[in-house]
Amino acid sequence: MPESTASHSFDLPFGAARRDAMRDEDTRARSAAASGAGVSSLRLAVVGAGPAGLALALLAARYLPLAQISLFDARPPERDVSADPRTLALSLGSIQLLQRLKVWPAAQAQPIREVHVSQAPPTLRSPWFGPAGEPEVHISAQEQGVEQLGAVLSYGQLVAPLQAAWMAAAALEPARLFTRFGQPVAAIQQPHGGEVEVDAGIVERFDLVVVAEGGVFAEQARKALSHDYQQNAWVGTVTLSPGSPAGVAYERFTRRGPLALLPLPEQQGRRRAALVWCQPQAEDDVASLSDAQRLMVIQQQLPESVGPLLEISALKCFPLGLNAERTLVDGRCVRIGNAAQTLHPVAGQGLNLGLRDAFSLVESLRRQPSVESALRRVEFQRAPDRWATIVTTDALARTFAWRWPGLPAARGLGLAALQALPPVKRLLAQQMMFGRR
Repeated sequence: MPESTASHSFDLPFGAARRDAMRDEDTRARSAAASGAGVSSLRLAVVGAGPAGLALALLAARYLPLAQISLFDARPPERDVSADPRTLALSLGSIQLLQRLKVWPAAQAQPIREVHVSQAPPTLRSPWFGPAGEPEVHISAQEQGVEQLGAVLSYGQLVAPLQAAWMAAAALEPARLFTRFGQPVAAIQQPHGGEVEVDAGIVERFDLVVVAEGGVFAEQARKALSHDYQQNAWVGTVTLSPGSPAGVAYERFTRRGPLALLPLPEQQGRRRAALVWCQPQAEDDVASLSDAQRLMVIQQQLPESVGPLLEISALKCFPLGLNAERTLVDGRCVRIGNAAQTLHPVAGQGLNLGLRDAFSLVESLRRQPSVESALRRVEFQRAPDRWATIVTTDALARTFAWRWPGLPAARGLGLAALQALPPVKRLLAQQMMFGRR
């Protein structure tokens, strides 16, 4: 599923059974925390109050009732984050986690009912490939037995309720939960084996520091695994025709790179979609095109089922690359989300991966007898999901830079085979919704 995602306990049965399981799990969590089964006392610092950092802080506040938690962020507390228009695509597993925290803004989110992945010409064409004769994969919520595969909303519409929930929790427990907004962290050091020093104007010591402040590829210091794809992502919104399918996310593999449309909530009765349009930097002429020309080029590359595009917003350009740490854990410092791995948007799993990291860390802390054993468990438990996502995303992103004869045909055959093998397609859908288990 494109973005602008060990067995986890938020990976649950659906419907009434899922709700019962969630209540049972919450009851067990509070009992375990009260009985001291996990790390009983902890000074925890969370650096970065974006979606992943706020979710982790709220999870820790709820399931680690004896922990002292300090949430740091450079932005001042009075800044209104609700208007941030950046687009986020969340998987079903992420939605379930946010529902558990009672911060999911369902009214502001557009459910994804279907994902349509296809390849634009030149490619193999055959009547066996579908109505258009092109290789394509359709994954629907109905065939997977769920209400939605995921959802799309703006960054501000997600961060605002998360931040409000944290502020409310901190107001109820001012001696345990500390809001350190307007205090950018200048340095994190580990001079002692069991403590981490955080410099945010004054130096403080913590038992564990979680860094959830990632940023975008172009602004990041290079990590252990880094690769510049020499691609740009142009992002914005398009207005769709009234008759276009509702709740469908499109991913189109073109010769130059992936092109994605993510369904957005209607605005003033107009159907909209978020656009992610990837171009090789050496051939990128998008900046020189007028809005009408951009619409025409995009329309030519999309399947007919999308329908006519009516308008396009101003577009912003972001260079794309892989920038990842080899491990999540470094001593008593843990990185999650973009701070641990910044990925190409082709699979749309960046934030979802960060939320799974956050959940797994808190789950381990409340179950393991020491911080050290909890961190070892997190590293072991998260490795399959994390590396499967990094390797798959990286491999797919690199193929768009290759001009090998027969590569489009091979990719098209792969899509056609996936559509023809329902069990394999179901495995893919499960990984999109919940990550690798």
